[in-house]
Amino acid sequence: MKVTVGVSGGIAAYKAAEVVRALQRQALEVRVVMTASAQQFIQPLTFAALTGHKVITSLWPQHHDRNSYDSDMESSIEHIAEAQWADALVVAPATANILAKFAHGLSDDFLSTMYLATAAPVLVAPAMNTNMWEHPATQANLETLRRRGVRVIEPASGPLACGMVGPGRMAEPELIATAVLNALGRSHDMAGETILLTAGGTREALDPVRFLGNRSSGKMGYAIAEAAQSRGAKVILISGPSALYPPPHVELVRVTTADEMRNAVLARMAEATLVIKAAAVADYRPVNVADQKMKRTGPLTLELVPTEDILAEAVRNRRPGQLIVGFAAETENGVENGRAKLLRKGVDAIVINDVSKPEIGFDSDANAATFLTLTKAIDLPEMPKRKLADRILDEVVALRRPQSLLVELGATQVPSREEKQAAVRRQIIIE
Repeated sequence: MKVTVGVSGGIAAYKAAEVVRALQRQALEVRVVMTASAQQFIQPLTFAALTGHKVITSLWPQHHDRNSYDSDMESSIEHIAEAQWADALVVAPATANILAKFAHGLSDDFLSTMYLATAAPVLVAPAMNTNMWEHPATQANLETLRRRGVRVIEPASGPLACGMVGPGRMAEPELIATAVLNALGRSHDMAGETILLTAGGTREALDPVRFLGNRSSGKMGYAIAEAAQSRGAKVILISGPSALYPPPHVELVRVTTADEMRNAVLARMAEATLVIKAAAVADYRPVNVADQKMKRTGPLTLELVPTEDILAEAVRNRRPGQLIVGFAAETENGVENGRAKLLRKGVDAIVINDVSKPEIGFDSDANAATFLTLTKAIDLPEMPKRKLADRILDEVVALRRPQSLLVELGATQVPSREEKQAAVRRQIIIE
Protein backbone atom coordinates (compact mmCIF):
# COMPACT_ATOMS: atom_id res chain seq x y z
CA MET A 1 0.00 0.00 0.00
CA LYS A 2 1.12 3.56 -0.69
CA VAL A 3 1.38 6.55 1.63
CA THR A 4 2.25 10.16 0.95
CA VAL A 5 3.90 11.93 3.87
CA GLY A 6 3.37 15.69 3.88
CA VAL A 7 6.00 17.69 5.76
CA SER A 8 5.21 21.26 6.79
CA GLY A 9 7.51 23.85 8.28
CA GLY A 10 8.06 23.26 11.98
CA ILE A 11 11.02 22.25 14.13
CA ALA A 12 9.56 18.73 14.29
CA ALA A 13 10.17 18.35 10.54
CA TYR A 14 13.31 16.38 11.28
CA LYS A 15 11.14 13.72 12.93
CA ALA A 16 9.34 13.19 9.62
CA ALA A 17 12.32 11.10 8.54
CA GLU A 18 11.59 8.74 11.43
CA VAL A 19 7.92 8.67 10.41
CA VAL A 20 8.97 7.59 6.91
CA ARG A 21 11.13 4.80 8.37
CA ALA A 22 8.34 3.66 10.68
CA LEU A 23 5.95 3.41 7.73
CA GLN A 24 8.51 1.54 5.64
CA ARG A 25 8.97 -1.00 8.44
CA GLN A 26 5.29 -1.82 7.89
CA ALA A 27 6.02 -2.64 4.23
CA LEU A 28 4.37 0.55 2.98
CA GLU A 29 5.64 2.44 -0.06
CA VAL A 30 6.25 6.06 0.88
CA ARG A 31 6.58 9.32 -1.04
CA VAL A 32 7.15 12.75 0.46
CA VAL A 33 5.72 16.20 -0.28
CA MET A 34 7.38 19.20 1.39
CA THR A 35 6.25 22.78 1.82
CA ALA A 36 8.72 25.59 1.19
CA SER A 37 8.94 26.26 4.92
CA ALA A 38 9.72 22.61 5.67
CA GLN A 39 12.80 22.85 3.47
CA GLN A 40 14.23 25.42 5.87
CA PHE A 41 14.40 22.71 8.54
CA ILE A 42 15.39 19.59 6.56
CA GLN A 43 16.59 19.04 3.00
CA PRO A 44 14.56 17.12 0.37
CA LEU A 45 17.63 14.99 -0.32
CA THR A 46 17.12 13.28 3.05
CA PHE A 47 13.69 12.01 2.07
CA ALA A 48 14.78 11.16 -1.47
CA ALA A 49 17.49 8.92 -0.04
CA LEU A 50 15.06 7.25 2.38
CA THR A 51 12.23 6.65 -0.08
CA GLY A 52 13.97 6.21 -3.42
CA HIS A 53 11.59 8.79 -4.89
CA LYS A 54 12.16 12.38 -5.82
CA VAL A 55 10.54 14.71 -3.33
CA ILE A 56 7.79 17.06 -4.49
CA THR A 57 8.56 20.56 -3.28
CA SER A 58 6.46 22.81 -5.51
CA LEU A 59 3.40 23.03 -7.71
CA TRP A 60 5.65 24.04 -10.58
CA PRO A 61 7.49 21.29 -12.53
CA GLN A 62 10.78 23.16 -12.85
CA HIS A 63 11.32 22.73 -9.11
CA HIS A 64 11.52 18.95 -9.19
CA ASP A 65 12.30 16.14 -11.61
CA ARG A 66 9.14 14.84 -13.29
CA ASN A 67 11.16 12.07 -14.94
CA SER A 68 11.29 10.23 -11.61
CA TYR A 69 7.58 9.38 -11.82
CA ASP A 70 5.92 6.49 -13.55
CA SER A 71 4.93 7.07 -17.16
CA ASP A 72 1.22 7.12 -16.34
CA MET A 73 1.83 10.12 -14.08
CA GLU A 74 3.90 12.08 -16.56
CA SER A 75 0.89 13.12 -18.60
CA SER A 76 -1.24 13.99 -15.56
CA ILE A 77 -1.64 17.12 -13.54
CA GLU A 78 0.80 16.27 -10.83
CA HIS A 79 -1.15 17.05 -7.68
CA ILE A 80 -4.07 15.00 -9.05
CA ALA A 81 -1.76 12.13 -9.96
CA GLU A 82 -0.17 12.11 -6.52
CA ALA A 83 -3.59 12.30 -4.88
CA GLN A 84 -4.72 9.27 -6.89
CA TRP A 85 -1.51 7.37 -6.20
CA ALA A 86 -1.73 7.57 -2.41
CA ASP A 87 -3.84 5.20 -0.32
CA ALA A 88 -3.40 7.62 2.59
CA LEU A 89 -2.04 11.12 3.20
CA VAL A 90 -0.40 11.83 6.55
CA VAL A 91 0.95 15.28 7.41
CA ALA A 92 3.69 15.16 10.06
CA PRO A 93 4.37 17.66 11.39
CA ALA A 94 1.17 19.57 10.73
CA THR A 95 1.71 23.21 11.64
CA ALA A 96 -1.01 25.66 12.64
CA ASN A 97 -0.64 27.20 9.19
CA ILE A 98 -1.22 24.02 7.21
CA LEU A 99 -4.17 23.08 9.45
CA ALA A 100 -5.71 26.48 8.73
CA LYS A 101 -5.20 26.00 4.98
CA PHE A 102 -6.82 22.58 5.07
CA ALA A 103 -9.75 23.81 7.17
CA HIS A 104 -10.47 26.80 4.93
CA GLY A 105 -9.83 25.13 1.58
CA LEU A 106 -6.79 27.24 0.65
CA SER A 107 -4.54 25.66 -1.97
CA ASP A 108 -1.46 27.76 -2.67
CA ASP A 109 1.15 24.98 -2.52
CA PHE A 110 1.40 21.34 -3.55
CA LEU A 111 0.47 19.87 -0.16
CA SER A 112 -2.68 21.93 0.39
CA THR A 113 -3.73 21.37 -3.24
CA MET A 114 -3.20 17.62 -2.95
CA TYR A 115 -5.30 17.59 0.22
CA LEU A 116 -8.25 19.01 -1.71
CA ALA A 117 -7.73 16.53 -4.54
CA THR A 118 -7.42 13.30 -2.56
CA ALA A 119 -10.24 10.94 -1.66
CA ALA A 120 -7.89 8.84 0.49
CA PRO A 121 -7.90 8.92 4.33
CA VAL A 122 -6.13 12.00 5.67
CA LEU A 123 -4.28 12.10 8.97
CA VAL A 124 -2.57 15.07 10.61
CA ALA A 125 -0.02 15.02 13.44
CA PRO A 126 0.01 18.57 14.82
CA ALA A 127 3.21 20.06 16.26
CA MET A 128 3.49 23.62 17.52
CA ASN A 129 3.94 25.92 20.50
CA THR A 130 1.49 25.29 23.35
CA ASN A 131 -0.15 28.70 23.00
CA MET A 132 -0.63 28.14 19.27
CA TRP A 133 -2.12 24.69 19.93
CA GLU A 134 -4.54 26.04 22.52
CA HIS A 135 -5.53 29.13 20.52
CA PRO A 136 -9.27 29.15 19.68
CA ALA A 137 -8.49 29.56 15.97
CA THR A 138 -6.39 26.38 15.90
CA GLN A 139 -8.95 24.43 17.91
CA ALA A 140 -11.74 25.64 15.61
CA ASN A 141 -9.77 24.51 12.57
CA LEU A 142 -9.22 21.09 14.14
CA GLU A 143 -12.94 20.77 14.85
CA THR A 144 -13.70 21.58 11.22
CA LEU A 145 -11.24 18.96 10.00
CA ARG A 146 -12.56 16.31 12.38
CA ARG A 147 -16.10 16.91 11.13
CA ARG A 148 -14.84 16.28 7.60
CA GLY A 149 -13.31 12.95 8.63
CA VAL A 150 -9.66 14.00 9.01
CA ARG A 151 -8.02 11.93 11.73
CA VAL A 152 -6.08 14.04 14.24
CA ILE A 153 -3.16 12.29 15.92
CA GLU A 154 -3.09 14.24 19.16
CA PRO A 155 0.21 15.87 20.16
CA ALA A 156 1.96 14.88 23.36
CA SER A 157 2.75 17.12 26.33
CA GLY A 158 6.28 17.88 27.43
CA PRO A 159 9.23 20.23 26.89
CA LEU A 160 9.03 22.08 23.58
CA ALA A 161 11.79 23.58 21.43
CA CYS A 162 10.66 27.09 22.43
CA GLY A 163 11.33 26.32 26.09
CA MET A 164 7.69 25.98 27.13
CA VAL A 165 6.29 22.83 28.70
CA GLY A 166 2.85 21.67 27.62
CA PRO A 167 0.88 20.11 24.76
CA GLY A 168 2.25 20.57 21.26
CA ARG A 169 4.95 17.91 20.76
CA MET A 170 4.37 15.82 17.66
CA ALA A 171 3.27 12.27 18.44
CA GLU A 172 5.97 9.60 18.32
CA PRO A 173 6.69 8.19 14.84
CA GLU A 174 5.61 4.66 15.75
CA LEU A 175 2.28 5.95 17.04
CA ILE A 176 1.79 7.87 13.78
CA ALA A 177 2.60 4.76 11.77
CA THR A 178 0.08 2.75 13.80
CA ALA A 179 -2.59 5.39 13.13
CA VAL A 180 -1.85 5.19 9.41
CA LEU A 181 -2.14 1.40 9.45
CA ASN A 182 -5.47 1.67 11.25
CA ALA A 183 -6.71 4.19 8.68
CA LEU A 184 -5.68 1.83 5.89
CA GLY A 185 -7.57 -0.99 7.55
CA ARG A 186 -4.57 -3.31 7.52
CA SER A 187 -5.95 -5.20 10.54
CA HIS A 188 -9.50 -6.42 9.98
CA ASP A 189 -9.65 -8.93 12.81
CA MET A 190 -13.01 -7.50 13.91
CA ALA A 191 -14.67 -7.74 10.51
CA GLY A 192 -18.16 -9.13 10.96
CA GLU A 193 -18.49 -7.81 14.52
CA THR A 194 -21.20 -5.30 15.39
CA ILE A 195 -20.15 -3.44 18.51
CA LEU A 196 -22.62 -1.66 20.76
CA LEU A 197 -20.44 0.79 22.66
CA THR A 198 -21.35 3.31 25.35
CA ALA A 199 -19.17 6.31 26.18
CA GLY A 200 -19.12 9.52 28.19
CA GLY A 201 -21.01 10.40 31.34
CA THR A 202 -24.72 10.82 31.96
CA ARG A 203 -26.52 13.77 33.56
CA GLU A 204 -29.42 13.60 36.01
CA ALA A 205 -31.38 16.85 36.26
CA LEU A 206 -31.91 18.64 39.57
CA ASP A 207 -33.76 21.55 37.99
CA PRO A 208 -33.76 23.21 34.52
CA VAL A 209 -30.22 24.50 35.20
CA ARG A 210 -28.36 22.00 37.40
CA PHE A 211 -27.60 18.31 37.13
CA LEU A 212 -25.73 15.50 38.86
CA GLY A 213 -22.90 14.16 36.68
CA ASN A 214 -19.27 13.13 36.63
CA ARG A 215 -15.97 14.07 35.03
CA SER A 216 -16.07 11.63 32.11
CA SER A 217 -15.08 13.24 28.78
CA GLY A 218 -15.83 10.19 26.64
CA LYS A 219 -12.27 10.11 25.24
CA MET A 220 -11.65 6.45 26.09
CA GLY A 221 -14.94 5.26 24.60
CA TYR A 222 -14.50 7.35 21.46
CA ALA A 223 -10.96 5.97 21.06
CA ILE A 224 -12.36 2.42 21.25
CA ALA A 225 -14.97 3.35 18.64
CA GLU A 226 -12.28 4.59 16.26
CA ALA A 227 -10.07 1.55 16.88
CA ALA A 228 -12.93 -0.92 16.38
CA GLN A 229 -14.11 0.76 13.18
CA SER A 230 -10.58 0.72 11.76
CA ARG A 231 -10.38 -3.02 12.49
CA GLY A 232 -13.43 -3.72 10.37
CA ALA A 233 -16.24 -3.66 12.94
CA LYS A 234 -19.57 -1.93 12.58
CA VAL A 235 -19.82 0.42 15.58
CA ILE A 236 -22.95 1.81 17.23
CA LEU A 237 -21.76 4.47 19.68
CA ILE A 238 -24.24 5.49 22.39
CA SER A 239 -22.77 8.61 23.92
CA GLY A 240 -23.63 10.83 26.83
CA PRO A 241 -22.94 14.57 26.48
CA SER A 242 -19.45 15.07 25.06
CA ALA A 243 -17.52 17.74 23.17
CA LEU A 244 -15.88 15.05 21.02
CA TYR A 245 -16.67 14.33 17.38
CA PRO A 246 -17.42 10.69 16.54
CA PRO A 247 -14.95 8.86 14.27
CA PRO A 248 -15.92 8.62 10.59
CA HIS A 249 -18.42 5.88 9.65
CA VAL A 250 -19.47 5.29 13.29
CA GLU A 251 -23.21 5.46 14.02
CA LEU A 252 -23.75 7.92 16.86
CA VAL A 253 -26.73 7.84 19.22
CA ARG A 254 -26.75 10.78 21.63
CA VAL A 255 -28.36 10.47 25.08
CA THR A 256 -28.31 12.50 28.28
CA THR A 257 -29.67 10.53 31.23
CA ALA A 258 -29.03 7.02 32.51
CA ASP A 259 -32.59 6.05 31.59
CA GLU A 260 -32.09 7.28 28.02
CA MET A 261 -28.85 5.29 27.79
CA ARG A 262 -30.57 2.18 29.13
CA ASN A 263 -33.36 2.46 26.56
CA ALA A 264 -30.89 3.02 23.73
CA VAL A 265 -28.77 0.02 24.76
CA LEU A 266 -31.72 -2.35 25.09
CA ALA A 267 -33.16 -1.15 21.77
CA ARG A 268 -29.95 -2.08 19.90
CA MET A 269 -28.80 -5.16 21.88
CA ALA A 270 -30.17 -7.62 19.34
CA GLU A 271 -27.93 -6.20 16.61
CA ALA A 272 -24.68 -6.54 18.54
CA THR A 273 -22.19 -9.38 18.65
CA LEU A 274 -20.18 -7.45 21.24
CA VAL A 275 -21.24 -4.96 23.91
CA ILE A 276 -18.65 -2.66 25.51
CA LYS A 277 -19.94 -0.49 28.36
CA ALA A 278 -17.29 2.23 28.67
CA ALA A 279 -19.71 4.97 29.78
CA ALA A 280 -19.56 6.48 33.26
CA VAL A 281 -23.25 6.23 34.10
CA ALA A 282 -24.51 8.28 37.06
CA ASP A 283 -25.24 5.93 39.99
CA TYR A 284 -28.03 8.07 41.45
CA ARG A 285 -30.72 10.48 40.33
CA PRO A 286 -32.93 12.84 42.35
CA VAL A 287 -36.34 11.63 43.41
CA ASN A 288 -37.83 15.03 42.64
CA VAL A 289 -36.78 17.39 39.84
CA ALA A 290 -37.73 21.03 40.30
CA ASP A 291 -39.75 22.64 37.50
CA GLN A 292 -38.05 25.99 38.06
CA LYS A 293 -34.50 26.93 39.00
CA MET A 294 -33.97 26.32 42.71
CA LYS A 295 -33.02 29.41 44.68
CA ARG A 296 -30.18 29.40 47.17
CA THR A 297 -31.87 29.70 50.55
CA GLY A 298 -29.52 27.73 52.80
CA PRO A 299 -28.59 24.07 53.33
CA LEU A 300 -30.15 21.67 50.85
CA THR A 301 -30.90 17.99 51.29
CA LEU A 302 -31.41 15.85 48.20
CA GLU A 303 -33.19 12.52 48.17
CA LEU A 304 -31.58 10.22 45.63
CA VAL A 305 -32.46 6.81 44.24
CA PRO A 306 -30.18 4.44 42.30
CA THR A 307 -30.25 4.62 38.52
CA GLU A 308 -30.78 1.55 36.36
CA ASP A 309 -27.98 -1.03 36.33
CA ILE A 310 -27.55 -1.02 32.55
CA LEU A 311 -24.67 -3.51 32.54
CA ALA A 312 -26.54 -6.10 34.60
CA GLU A 313 -29.65 -5.66 32.46
CA ALA A 314 -27.58 -6.09 29.30
CA VAL A 315 -26.26 -9.38 30.67
CA ARG A 316 -29.79 -10.57 31.41
CA ASN A 317 -30.79 -9.75 27.83
CA ARG A 318 -27.70 -11.17 26.13
CA ARG A 319 -28.12 -13.65 23.33
CA PRO A 320 -25.95 -16.72 22.67
CA GLY A 321 -22.41 -15.89 21.58
CA GLN A 322 -22.70 -12.23 22.57
CA LEU A 323 -19.67 -10.92 24.47
CA ILE A 324 -20.13 -8.22 27.10
CA VAL A 325 -17.26 -6.12 28.48
CA GLY A 326 -17.71 -3.63 31.30
CA PHE A 327 -15.58 -0.80 32.67
CA ALA A 328 -14.91 0.00 36.32
CA ALA A 329 -13.45 3.29 37.55
CA GLU A 330 -11.68 2.58 40.83
CA THR A 331 -9.62 4.64 43.27
CA GLU A 332 -8.35 1.77 45.44
CA ASN A 333 -8.12 -2.04 45.40
CA GLY A 334 -8.83 -2.00 41.68
CA VAL A 335 -8.31 -5.69 40.85
CA GLU A 336 -10.12 -6.89 43.96
CA ASN A 337 -13.11 -4.61 43.37
CA GLY A 338 -13.07 -5.37 39.66
CA ARG A 339 -13.12 -9.10 40.26
CA ALA A 340 -16.11 -8.73 42.57
CA LYS A 341 -17.92 -6.70 39.91
CA LEU A 342 -17.02 -9.25 37.24
CA LEU A 343 -18.66 -12.04 39.25
CA ARG A 344 -21.61 -9.94 40.37
CA LYS A 345 -22.49 -8.70 36.90
CA GLY A 346 -21.71 -11.89 34.97
CA VAL A 347 -19.78 -10.13 32.19
CA ASP A 348 -16.98 -11.68 30.13
CA ALA A 349 -14.40 -9.06 31.09
CA ILE A 350 -13.93 -5.86 33.09
CA VAL A 351 -11.54 -3.04 32.18
CA ILE A 352 -10.36 -1.42 35.42
CA ASN A 353 -9.31 2.23 35.37
CA ASP A 354 -7.40 3.72 38.31
CA VAL A 355 -8.91 7.22 38.33
CA SER A 356 -7.03 8.31 41.45
CA LYS A 357 -4.03 9.43 39.35
CA PRO A 358 -4.57 12.95 37.98
CA GLU A 359 -2.32 12.49 34.94
CA ILE A 360 -4.42 9.65 33.52
CA GLY A 361 -8.08 8.71 33.40
CA PHE A 362 -10.83 11.31 33.33
CA ASP A 363 -10.39 14.02 30.67
CA SER A 364 -6.79 12.94 30.00
CA ASP A 365 -5.27 11.90 26.68
CA ALA A 366 -3.50 8.97 28.38
CA ASN A 367 -4.74 6.07 30.44
CA ALA A 368 -3.69 2.82 32.06
CA ALA A 369 -5.88 -0.17 32.81
CA THR A 370 -6.15 -3.77 33.91
CA PHE A 371 -8.05 -6.13 31.62
CA LEU A 372 -9.66 -8.66 33.94
CA THR A 373 -11.39 -11.88 32.91
CA LEU A 374 -12.44 -14.94 34.87
CA THR A 375 -9.05 -16.50 34.17
CA LYS A 376 -6.47 -13.71 34.09
CA ALA A 377 -5.57 -10.13 34.94
CA ILE A 378 -3.57 -8.27 32.27
CA ASP A 379 -1.87 -4.99 33.16
CA LEU A 380 -1.95 -2.39 30.41
CA PRO A 381 0.57 0.35 31.34
CA GLU A 382 0.11 4.06 30.74
CA MET A 383 -0.16 4.93 27.06
CA PRO A 384 -2.22 7.21 24.78
CA LYS A 385 -5.90 6.31 24.92
CA ARG A 386 -6.00 5.52 21.21
CA LYS A 387 -3.21 2.99 21.63
CA LEU A 388 -4.82 1.59 24.77
CA ALA A 389 -8.06 1.16 22.82
CA ASP A 390 -6.30 -1.22 20.44
CA ARG A 391 -4.71 -3.14 23.32
CA ILE A 392 -8.12 -3.57 24.93
CA LEU A 393 -9.55 -4.79 21.63
CA ASP A 394 -6.61 -7.21 21.26
CA GLU A 395 -7.76 -8.85 24.49
CA VAL A 396 -11.41 -8.77 23.43
CA VAL A 397 -10.51 -10.54 20.18
CA ALA A 398 -8.64 -13.13 22.25
CA LEU A 399 -11.87 -13.89 24.13
CA ARG A 400 -13.15 -15.36 20.87
CA ARG A 401 -10.51 -18.11 21.11
CA PRO A 402 -11.85 -20.71 23.57
CA GLN A 403 -9.14 -23.19 22.67
CA SER A 404 -6.56 -21.11 24.57
CA LEU A 405 -8.66 -21.51 27.72
CA LEU A 406 -8.66 -25.29 27.28
CA VAL A 407 -4.87 -25.28 27.34
CA GLU A 408 -4.75 -23.01 30.39
CA LEU A 409 -7.17 -25.13 32.40
CA GLY A 410 -5.97 -28.49 31.07
CA ALA A 411 -9.54 -29.28 30.17
CA THR A 412 -11.00 -31.34 27.36
CA GLN A 413 -13.98 -29.05 26.83
CA VAL A 414 -14.61 -25.36 27.36
CA PRO A 415 -15.57 -24.78 31.03
CA SER A 416 -18.99 -23.34 31.72
CA ARG A 417 -19.36 -19.83 33.12
CA GLU A 418 -20.29 -21.34 36.51
CA GLU A 419 -17.11 -23.47 36.54
CA LYS A 420 -14.95 -20.48 35.70
CA GLN A 421 -16.66 -18.35 38.37
CA ALA A 422 -16.05 -21.07 40.93
CA ALA A 423 -12.37 -21.07 40.03
CA VAL A 424 -12.18 -17.32 40.49
CA ARG A 425 -13.91 -17.53 43.85
CA ARG A 426 -11.16 -19.92 44.93
CA GLN A 427 -8.77 -17.15 43.78
CA ILE A 428 -7.32 -19.35 41.04
CA ILE A 429 -6.17 -16.64 38.63
CA ILE A 430 -4.42 -18.24 35.68
CA GLU A 431 -1.61 -16.08 34.27
